[in-house]
Amino acid sequence: MSDDLTKRRPQDASTINLSQQWEIDYWTKTLHTTEAKLRIAVSKVGSYVSDVKEYLRNH
Repeated sequence: MSDDLTKRRPQDASTINLSQQWEIDYWTKTLHTTEAKLRIAVSKVGSYVSDVKEYLRNH
């Protein structure tokens, strides 16, 4: 399955994909965080949105 680049919402809303800038922009806006903090969170806990939300809430 490939990404449909005409859509600006993730195909899988349960994971964060840091390989597309528009998706990084989407998640930073959605999670009210910066790109740097998003990247740190994903590197620490993985790409599942629920885990990233918890990490951001606690750090």
